[in-house]
Amino acid sequence: MFTRMFGKSKQETNALTTMDKLNETLEMLEKKENVLQKKASGEVEKAKASTRAKNKRAAIQCLKRKRLYEQQIEQLGNFQLRIHDQMILLEGAKATTETVDALRTGAAVMKAMQKKMNIDDVDKTMDEINEQTENMKQIQEALATPIGAAADFDEDELEAELEELEGAELEEQLLQPAFAAPAAPVQVLAGRVPARPKLTKEEEELAALQEEMAL
Repeated sequence: MFTRMFGKSKQETNALTTMDKLNETLEMLEKKENVLQKKASGEVEKAKASTRAKNKRAAIQCLKRKRLYEQQIEQLGNFQLRIHDQMILLEGAKATTETVDALRTGAAVMKAMQKKMNIDDVDKTMDEINEQTENMKQIQEALATPIGAAADFDEDELEAELEELEGAELEEQLLQPAFAAPAAPVQVLAGRVPARPKLTKEEEELAALQEEMAL
């Protein structure tokens, strides 16, 4: 374990050192490129001055030096591209390494956890849980069983008694008057007969049934 930790730390240190070195080299190349750009621009100005002075030979020499500087600038640009490419590859390799290390660590932890778990132990645990559940079910059923005087009651007799109560309640509902009688006598005004309240269809049917039963 310690070897892995120290080895991994050393790899990370090397990667960081390499990245720092590449960044320093990239900055150095950029500075050189800026210097060459200034020199090339200076040669152009010198060529213009020589042309104004009718010194054609000096002007051509200035242009030649300008092209040499431009070639060096192009070469430095290629170097910078290679360094950028190397930095990208290094970052990708670092990410890949970290991913593989994380997966390796996860696999090791999973393996260690599986060693602690045995399929026989799992089956035994499940059997114990099922047994405890069944025992609890039996205990609950035993507690729900009636004891004493309640255990002597006949279920069939209780159901028959309940049917009689339901029949008696239905008969009582049928014998009830269809509508309540008025609390006070209705006074006839000016020889007019009070109008009989209009019954609903259900009330009419119930009243007819009461009359038949009375007969």
